[in-house]
Amino acid sequence: MCARGAYRALPRGPSTFPLGRSQGAHVSRWRDSEAWAAQLNGSACPICKRGEPLDLIADLDGSWLTMQESAPVRGYVCLVAPMHVIELHDMAEEAAVTFMRDARAVSRALSVVTGAVKLNYEIYGNSLPHFHMHIFPRYIGDHFEGRPIDPRLTVQPVYMPGEFASLRKQLVASLQPNKRWKRPR
Repeated sequence: MCARGAYRALPRGPSTFPLGRSQGAHVSRWRDSEAWAAQLNGSACPICKRGEPLDLIADLDGSWLTMQESAPVRGYVCLVAPMHVIELHDMAEEAAVTFMRDARAVSRALSVVTGAVKLNYEIYGNSLPHFHMHIFPRYIGDHFEGRPIDPRLTVQPVYMPGEFASLRKQLVASLQPNKRWKRPR
């Protein structure tokens, strides 16, 4: 088990993914068996090494919620497991249930505050093997309408001036009665 971890999607250009690494880096991590083993066991996990997520907005019952202004779509959030596990089945039963309960609460709140027509959920761990779930609100006319989100094709900024802070505040307020909140940094 790691200390509370860190996830941060970095600003993306045409050749990067949500975790800020080029497509080739994903495969090369698996091919470097020593480096990949260190990621898998948590000793080289950036989430575990940092101690808490970057862009943390909430410390929920069984996860952390992160949100950043440099996102592929308006309202993008990431739910991160507080313990170092690779797969959902690696979590203890109660931890998995609590994580999914958090995902459900965030899903409901995000849907309301963004007005999204659909939410997309993505769980990979190919480049960062610490369990986390990306949640992407989808909108009529969004840059990716009719196809999957491809963060490499994100056109920045996705927020109008002041919109990110307002949306984050609304999301926090919509979940606040049941959650422990961190002050945005």
